[in-house]
Amino acid sequence: MSKSIKESYSPTIYGTGLVSLDIVVSADPDKPCYQWAGGTCGNVLTILAYLGWNSFPIARLNRDTASTRVKSDMMSWGVELDFSELAPTTNTPVITQEISKDKNGQATHKFHWKNCPKCGAWLPNYQPVTLSAIKNIKHKISAANVFFFDRVSAGALDLAMYFKSLGAVIVFEPSAKASLSHLEQALTISDIVKYSNRRVLAPIRDIKSHTSAFLEIQTLGSRGLRYRSHLKLHIGSKWKTLPALKAGVVRDTCGCGDWTTAGLISKIFEKSPIEFANLSESDVVEALKYGQALAAWNCNFEGARGGMYSASKIVFNRDIRQILTNGEQKKKNYMRKLPDDIALETGSCPSCPH
Repeated sequence: MSKSIKESYSPTIYGTGLVSLDIVVSADPDKPCYQWAGGTCGNVLTILAYLGWNSFPIARLNRDTASTRVKSDMMSWGVELDFSELAPTTNTPVITQEISKDKNGQATHKFHWKNCPKCGAWLPNYQPVTLSAIKNIKHKISAANVFFFDRVSAGALDLAMYFKSLGAVIVFEPSAKASLSHLEQALTISDIVKYSNRRVLAPIRDIKSHTSAFLEIQTLGSRGLRYRSHLKLHIGSKWKTLPALKAGVVRDTCGCGDWTTAGLISKIFEKSPIEFANLSESDVVEALKYGQALAAWNCNFEGARGGMYSASKIVFNRDIRQILTNGEQKKKNYMRKLPDDIALETGSCPSCPH
């Protein structure tokens, strides 16, 4: 989606963290492997671009095969790449997701982060942006609605503090282990904290003493999510639970958390910039349910963002309305052919022989 066809009010998000090349191996052996931009940060920013946002990843993508594919895919959805090649650039992480079914016929998946399961090639690790690179770009960024980060580093924390000074809402979604001091700093800065695995926050037994975040969200998989606020506003500090919304068919659950995050952010900023003091609990619940509806829809497709390639935007909007209205989606088959440029005919990573 290009800028020219985005809605008249187009909020802006910057983000840093995991941006990877996802290679999705279908549970159907007759289907090719699919490749597209991924990683928590990559998915959230790409989904928001799909929803009409101006999205800017801050990353160190170089010009290797994986980076080229990631940038091409993100550009096709309208993601802005002005700050995606900060020096020193580095190889892009490659994550292979193998989808299968368990003994009960339920969809399951596993990830390969270190080595390609096909050729055994080493897969690059995530490398955070550097403080020197950040210093060189700050003068180019004067406003933003949201800053998102999912990996804690000196650079990510510096960016979060800078965007906080600009008045942006800081969204933190920890997705990897970090030092206690870095976690405490991240929680102190953040306005919204969302996590799905308590082990990521294991060094901190309860974040209440470390944050004054407007909203803390803990996702509970098929049981839904729970939320609370650390500000004395309309929501309250006690946990409240929202049950999950039901998908038509569960082909894969990968990426549901990313869709929940993107939906929450998008709905909160749907009409105009926000003031937390003016948000009612019904506003928050509406935004959370919208995120849950996007997550439920995503379960119909393989891969973290497979639905974006498999269904038109018209179908997407219609399906989301149905899920929000009924609390579940009717079973259906999506017949749209996936684009040829995201399919790998052979191999499973850029190093595999062709």
